[in-house]
Amino acid sequence: MRNKLIIQAWAYVLGVSILASNNGTAEQPQKSQKDVDSNQLTVERIFSPSFKGDKFGPFQWLPWRPGLASLEKSEGDAQQIVWHDPETGEEEILVSADQLIPHGEDSPLKIDNFQFSDGGLRLLIYTNSKRVWRKKTRGDYWVLDTTISELKQLGGDVKPASMMFATFSPDGTRVCYASANNLYVQNLRNLEVIQLTKDGCSNIINGSFDWVYEEEFRLRKGFRWSPDGNSIAYWQLNTEGVREFNLINNTDSLYPKLKPIKYPKAGDQNSACHIGVVGSGGGVTKWLQVQGDPRNHYLTGMDWIEHPQEVIFQQLNRLQNSVKVMLGNPMTGESKRIHADSDDAWLDVRSELEWMGKNERLLWLSEKDGWRRINVVTRSGEKVTGITPAGFDVIDIKGVDNQNDYIYFMASPDDPKRRYLYRIKGDGSEMARVTPGYVSGMNSYNISPDCSLAVHTFSTFDTPPVIALIKLPSHEVVKVLRDNANLTDQFKLLARRPVEFFRINIGGDVLLDGWSLTPPDFDKSKKYPVMVYVYGEPAGQTVMDRWGGRTMLWHLMLAQQGYVVMSFDNRGTSAPRGREWRKSIYRQVGILASKDQAAALSGVLKERPYLDPDRVGVWGWSGGGSMSLNGIFRYPDLYKTAIAVAFISNQRYYDTIYQERYMALPKQNVDGYREGSPINHAHRLKGDLLLIYGTGDDNCHYQNCEALVNKLISHNKHFSMMAYPNRTHGISEGKNTKQHLYGLMTEFLYRTLPRTISE
Repeated sequence: MRNKLIIQAWAYVLGVSILASNNGTAEQPQKSQKDVDSNQLTVERIFSPSFKGDKFGPFQWLPWRPGLASLEKSEGDAQQIVWHDPETGEEEILVSADQLIPHGEDSPLKIDNFQFSDGGLRLLIYTNSKRVWRKKTRGDYWVLDTTISELKQLGGDVKPASMMFATFSPDGTRVCYASANNLYVQNLRNLEVIQLTKDGCSNIINGSFDWVYEEEFRLRKGFRWSPDGNSIAYWQLNTEGVREFNLINNTDSLYPKLKPIKYPKAGDQNSACHIGVVGSGGGVTKWLQVQGDPRNHYLTGMDWIEHPQEVIFQQLNRLQNSVKVMLGNPMTGESKRIHADSDDAWLDVRSELEWMGKNERLLWLSEKDGWRRINVVTRSGEKVTGITPAGFDVIDIKGVDNQNDYIYFMASPDDPKRRYLYRIKGDGSEMARVTPGYVSGMNSYNISPDCSLAVHTFSTFDTPPVIALIKLPSHEVVKVLRDNANLTDQFKLLARRPVEFFRINIGGDVLLDGWSLTPPDFDKSKKYPVMVYVYGEPAGQTVMDRWGGRTMLWHLMLAQQGYVVMSFDNRGTSAPRGREWRKSIYRQVGILASKDQAAALSGVLKERPYLDPDRVGVWGWSGGGSMSLNGIFRYPDLYKTAIAVAFISNQRYYDTIYQERYMALPKQNVDGYREGSPINHAHRLKGDLLLIYGTGDDNCHYQNCEALVNKLISHNKHFSMMAYPNRTHGISEGKNTKQHLYGLMTEFLYRTLPRTISE
């Protein structure tokens, strides 16, 4: 039975993989007359349940038994937690829906996340979650005693939905949580609450982060239990002096409401950051001693290590091109440097640090020799050894198998648009690819602490995600957790040609990766309008062989309707093509990238006569919105139409951590900030432009849109514009918002970038 399951699982994965790589030679399934429209996409169909993929989780690798537990649907809308046997794939209910019904209530709790204590005696339940910034990080917590099915709410007398990041102590008898900018510990036996910090207020944040730390360093939970459970190390941020940005809500009440956010814009004052250690039973905080102005450096990557217990953290200078790895003594507060790294441009600092052995060898990613390599640093810092070969980039470290002395990491040495799992011995020997050679596309892994199992997600541009529980290092499939069969079946019916991946030479032996979607009835003798999808900033790539969700489906819809859709990765994107590739954009965001994009577009227009140079459009979101503006403003004779969504029009309007990382301080790079900001080129607009923005965007502020509107008006430039009230950066809140947005873009293209010359 087990072998049959494995064969069936990989047969499915391989089947969709082969379909995706078939260069359009396979015949489309025959359709009856009543199904004739099932091969065509519309905006309404894209946002229907038929094209919504299934996700897996949340889940937890269990600390007391092999395998994992995941949240699954029970009857109706109820939920239950099940264990997946790592040998057979069979499921066992660990917590039933009936056990999740509070006393006096009729229905079970709706779980947003969960955590078992070691041994599984207690279950911590996160529910009633509310969004803070990007994520829902504030809510209510309950604890279930699994031995007697007793359910209790935590938090004492805190307000509903006001607890953050509740976490078990190492022995599972207490939890620590943040609330109203203070830290608390609650005993799970008697529910006694001890308040650890008392200075939390509007300017003092204990145990969590301000907007910019969370957005740019992805730091959210701001405290860590010590291994013995006797202490808690935590971040404290003092936002005094950081200027507020007010979001305005005009629609939810009779009079407008202001939502102030402490948001440091490029060149302005940051929060002061400190790390302290306090006893888990209360007492005085011992602050770790760190040299320098706390408002002009960043403290990241903090955690405890053992033997002896010390606090490790990273001190990053404001320009983010120099970092010190520090060990702090929790008793004396003294700190010492064990490692340092620097770069002429910037450093990509990871918030999680991995060790080999019993905290004996620190793993560190460095680009010192031009490639991102894994280095092993002794705890004393006296010896640093590079263990992965030069010539390719390590994308990320995924796990450490201390028992067998292996490091698991992601890389794609020969193809920057794909991702694979590798492993290597701690001494640099025996490097091998773990992802099977017959599996291409995008592969991601959540690896168990002992590196014996992983949740593997596989997709390609033309293949929806398949999620499976696998064994390591064999990559043997235990169980397909989500096959997305319905989505795959719907996708197979669509009229389409497989995506084409290619490279374009833009001169000077610079090759850019690209992809192209062409109409199903493509005819090289015809002329087609071309729409370019762009991002172009250091935070990401667009040319990747992975499932692109609804955005990809919209691109496919455009192809079905007679457009050629393309995308290019310019220099400066995060592609694993070496340090020089990524950091060539330093101090010239918006300048080099838009130049590369224009060169790539010009190149394909010359190479591909079926592309109509008089019908060229560009669109993008966030950094891609900024790049779309730079394209149509700086190259007005090339781009005829542009759609810019949630963009930055003036780089001085964005936050300190992101903008200064890539552009330095505004006073150090006056020309770069001016030339890279689309607003300073608005006077050159010739084509059709659509601006789209959420007025409640806490990330890229609506200020960017209004400032650009004023500039365009001052130059008597006509354009189209849509403001979505109170929507944030993803412009997804409210009924039908996303569908409305994509419908708006579609109609704009029909009007400004006609599908046929005669239209």
